[in-house]
Amino acid sequence: MADSHDRWRRLGQVVHTRRLDSGLTLARLAEMTELSQSFLSQFENGHSNSSLRSLQRIADALGCTATELLADADEAPRSPVVRAGDDTRLPQSGAADGSVRSLVHGERDLRALEFTGGAAHGEREFTHANDELIYVVRGAISVVADGTEHELAAGDTFYCAGGVAHRWWAHTPQTTTLLVSVADTLAIRRRPHRKA
Repeated sequence: MADSHDRWRRLGQVVHTRRLDSGLTLARLAEMTELSQSFLSQFENGHSNSSLRSLQRIADALGCTATELLADADEAPRSPVVRAGDDTRLPQSGAADGSVRSLVHGERDLRALEFTGGAAHGEREFTHANDELIYVVRGAISVVADGTEHELAAGDTFYCAGGVAHRWWAHTPQTTTLLVSVADTLAIRRRPHRKA
């Protein structure tokens, strides 16, 4: 597997290409993301890496998701195996953000992420086009969906239907959470929505 510098260089190139395809200047992207123009320039040129929080801001401005950007930058898009030693982690802004590791290589119809810690995840609300499953491997988390809070312990799952606004956070830095979702780029045919 290539070193992390190569991974960040590829991710910077993906962001650069998407920014140009979107017709955005570096100054406009900086304004939209509230990130500095110098940071974005260094990031696009592979001289700096990004936290997941900053990458999410960039993805929002580009009209995609952070996982789409990471998948586009993955050097092994056809590999069906992600080894425990593969460095697919994304650094976080601070200790409260924990860490996240992609469990799939490249662009896939299913996405899978492993979160360790993540007490700060509750600060951001998400609404995805498609369904998502949140499984607690170790520890405990809280999930707020459609205004209702649920506490989940190890072995518990939360099924989040597409279009439902939600946020979640880990209770301890040792908590491990698995998140599996259908890619937002897929159109899923479903029956009319029914409340559970």
